[in-house]
Amino acid sequence: MFATDITIVVPCYNEAERLDKGEFRRLANIDGMGILFVDDGSSDTTAEIHRDLAATDPDNIDWLPIRPNQGKAEAVRRGLNLALEGGAKIVGYLDADLATPVDEMIRLCEVLENRPELDLVLGSRVALAGRKIKRHGYRHYSGRVFATLASHLLDEFVYDTQCGAKALRNTRALKVALSGSFCSRWAFDVELIGRLLIGTPEVDGIGIARVREVPLQQWIDIPGSKISSVDIVKTAFEMVIMAADLRRRRKKLS
Repeated sequence: MFATDITIVVPCYNEAERLDKGEFRRLANIDGMGILFVDDGSSDTTAEIHRDLAATDPDNIDWLPIRPNQGKAEAVRRGLNLALEGGAKIVGYLDADLATPVDEMIRLCEVLENRPELDLVLGSRVALAGRKIKRHGYRHYSGRVFATLASHLLDEFVYDTQCGAKALRNTRALKVALSGSFCSRWAFDVELIGRLLIGTPEVDGIGIARVREVPLQQWIDIPGSKISSVDIVKTAFEMVIMAADLRRRRKKLS
């Protein structure tokens, strides 16, 4: 594993047809930046692409194979843990389809680098004038319903928990938050934010004042979502389990 100040984890499952090698190479060439691809049990040639990218730039690109498929949550968790073990000061994760462009990920990391009072920076898909946020209507409205539920679970208002671009500072709170598997394969972002905010009896949570949402300049809804109708039903049940887990964590502090 390479050693860089910033490591971006990119979870992948059968992304061979969509992986933009040129853009990821550009991200890896940013001074102090590295990319860790996590191949989550792909059955196509994703692993071969990761291997080739790592071979051509071993100082800035690495890959972690997981077999069998564990889901996005576990892929991100293992990738972030490996990046933290490698000594990165800032870690992040970014969806492989680049719905959030590389330049936006760079901007999120710069915000965190330049704001030492922050520990977590979230990309936020807010459709403001002059910004290119292209999202299908049904996904926007279902996302607003989900965001409302997520805010209730977190006991804090967060506009967009599910944007696939986040930057996090290497802290004890983050290491503790990543120490155990998540309840949900897809809604893990909410769980991660909740764990960071709450903390444990031994390690203080980061508190909402150390979190910033940064409205993205550009985001494009990419076709080919891996989330099926069955996954949506499962996620609903997982949210109930997640709510119970976050309540349990809060009670431990009282």
